[in-house]
Amino acid sequence: MRRVLCREFADPERLTVVEEPDPVPGPGEVLVEVEAAAVSFVDGLIARGGYQLRPPLPFTPGSAVAGRAGGDRVLALLPSFGGFASHLLADPDRLVPVPDGVDPRIAASSAENYGTIAFALQHRVAVRPGEWVVVLGAAGAIGLAAVDCARAAGARVLAVASDEAKRAAALAAGAQAATGYDDLKTAIREHTGGGADVVVDPVGGPAAEAALRALGPGGRFCVLGFTSGEIPRLPANVVLLRNRTVVGVDWGDWSRSDPAAARDLAADVLRRIAAGELHPPEPAGLPLTGAGTATRAHAERTAVGKYVLVP
Repeated sequence: MRRVLCREFADPERLTVVEEPDPVPGPGEVLVEVEAAAVSFVDGLIARGGYQLRPPLPFTPGSAVAGRAGGDRVLALLPSFGGFASHLLADPDRLVPVPDGVDPRIAASSAENYGTIAFALQHRVAVRPGEWVVVLGAAGAIGLAAVDCARAAGARVLAVASDEAKRAAALAAGAQAATGYDDLKTAIREHTGGGADVVVDPVGGPAAEAALRALGPGGRFCVLGFTSGEIPRLPANVVLLRNRTVVGVDWGDWSRSDPAAARDLAADVLRRIAAGELHPPEPAGLPLTGAGTATRAHAERTAVGKYVLVP
């Protein structure tokens, strides 16, 4: 087998690929032959040591893979990393069948981003048809998933992205309108006719408070992460005014604490993809040696969509 190894918390370029004997399943384990391993923004943070979880060194990043286990097509949700590999051992209770017609690259890449958004829009807030959903960082993997899922829920989507190419990608994914970050509060209010109903924010930074102030009465603000590198200090008085709500969305913690529910949610996402209800974009594929390139692209917010590693 081959796997990516992180020997120190440093820049992604320090990741190396090593060859080892194939793992042998023990009791309660199955061997998964990996066909695609998802790469996320969080993987880069973990490799740098900048995430709240710091696994013991050395370790292999990656939390979601698609492949074959005993001939069956499966998605594996990994609680303790290890996904950037050609083979791995997994708990059978964390395997999700992949429907016919769903490419393994799509299955792997949708696990975390679509899983996060499905958790946000189905468990943390309820999005109703006709509502305005504002998505910050709308051309990233999480952002495009948010656009697609909100569209599928019957909502109208305003995509916020930093340049024309990214805004075009969000419009192609189903957003009704797109804007940049300049004078964001005014832009949101103008596009939504007075105020947004829901904000999905994986970005943080100064845009967060501007979007919060642009929420209408009863608006809901979803905190997903801080890809800008800056954690905002949201003013409580702005939350109080107009009965706004701020909710945290931590799919990773939820999936580890309730793996059965996370597995069911992932299965439903894959079912909806197979049925044509959701339309995740084709991710860019790189070999295991491209792990540093892929994690850096997500960390620097230059990626449009998602990367997967193809062993």
